[in-house]
Amino acid sequence: MAKRRRVIVVGAGIGGLTAGALLAHRGYEVVMFDLADVPGGCASTFKRKGFTFDVGATQVAGLEPGGIHHRIFTELGVELPAATYCDPACAVYLPGETEPINIWRDRTKWQAERQRQFPGSEPFWQFLAELFEPSWAFQSRDPILPPRSLWDLWQLVKAVRLDTLTTVPYTFSTVGDALRGFGLERDRRLRTFLDLQLKLYSQVNAEETALLYAATSLALSQSPLGLFHLKGSMQVLNDRLVQALKRDGGKLYMQHLVEAIDIPDRQDRNNAMRVKVRNRRTGETWWESADEVVANVTVQNLVQLLGDKAPRGYRDRVRKLKPASVAFVAYLGVDRAAIPSGCPPHLQFLDSYDSNRSLFVSVSQDGDGRAPVGKATIIASEFTDAAEWWANDDYQAMKQRYMERAIAQLGQFFHLEGNIVHAEAATPRTFARYTAREQGFVGGIGMRVSTFGPFGFANRTPVKHVWLVGDSTHPGEGTAGTSYSALTVVRQIVRG
Repeated sequence: MAKRRRVIVVGAGIGGLTAGALLAHRGYEVVMFDLADVPGGCASTFKRKGFTFDVGATQVAGLEPGGIHHRIFTELGVELPAATYCDPACAVYLPGETEPINIWRDRTKWQAERQRQFPGSEPFWQFLAELFEPSWAFQSRDPILPPRSLWDLWQLVKAVRLDTLTTVPYTFSTVGDALRGFGLERDRRLRTFLDLQLKLYSQVNAEETALLYAATSLALSQSPLGLFHLKGSMQVLNDRLVQALKRDGGKLYMQHLVEAIDIPDRQDRNNAMRVKVRNRRTGETWWESADEVVANVTVQNLVQLLGDKAPRGYRDRVRKLKPASVAFVAYLGVDRAAIPSGCPPHLQFLDSYDSNRSLFVSVSQDGDGRAPVGKATIIASEFTDAAEWWANDDYQAMKQRYMERAIAQLGQFFHLEGNIVHAEAATPRTFARYTAREQGFVGGIGMRVSTFGPFGFANRTPVKHVWLVGDSTHPGEGTAGTSYSALTVVRQIVRG
């Protein structure tokens, strides 16, 4: 009987868990290591005083029939978690306005909303819709982007149809280019709205976001697709994947940090690839051999793990990347009286047009398992600059200022006075400590033209048998994107 190939998965985020579970289900020997206490990475949870807080990600795409999570859970034979559609997907409040821009799931309703909110912009939205249809059909045929082998290229070619070619002229375009093309570049409300939404998905503003990426990401919240609010927190998604992994013989070791990936020299064929593991609780370190290594880390972390075995060109490209996103996050446990009637699960608030400081807010719903009866959770995240958190000499004072500012801004909408039961915060330093992600990065590398699709970082790295999954690869940010990257790597490994 042939020996099973051994796969080590570095990181138990959604991408790593998905890759590990699928590979174990397909007969591979899978061993997974993660620094944190619980699996899920930036989509995990923690508990305080009866409240359950989603660490980072708070909504999911791809649970609908044919969606990426639906496909993966069907293959694994695991039941999808209970969830409800977010409708509206988000309520966006622009500065000085008391009426939100509601992003409705129903396409007709959303069309009426945007026509009312942004008069004269409908040709722009119709253009995005025309780009979305062939782009989504292309993505649904499982192309591999960017291709790094003949087999990869064949998967890409098979996904191309005549309608796909209609999107090719816009490969190098940004949303900013499209706004100028439709004479909307001076529409401050529209551009600001797009900046706020795209920052969540692409990590960069409308001026920089690749147009083809935006056409897809801005349409994911509309029927027949949609964004979902999970019952029982984001952790249920992770738990189902862990259940499948262990059922099929995979092993998961939490509180274990992978410190290095060692690749044998070409002439040294007697030695296997291996990874250096440190037990966070005991401090013990050792080496684990592997036939394949799947890294669910940032591309910056991957270069660090490979050390001098990372090809020079790869290292240089990573070094030249623009800074990725980091976030300050406030976690509030409150009395239900703090929540206005009819409050949607997700909101965005922009402080002012001049400051460009915004909060993305997630609110628990009655009976969703995140808070005791009569209580609720409010999670508010703010994108910030990594450098100021790592260079600041008075970290605690800075953290307190951010927290006070967030609560003050939230207090303009929520009834917080006397209703806060618990409050704590996470900073880029917090995310770095618990996820080991470089500088506490919480998003991908930014879906600019230079890093999106055919120009992005491939799952198949330049180092043979080392694979990259997660938000540094196609198609980018979010649980659906990282799960797709995991499925791509599984297909490539199985192919051999």
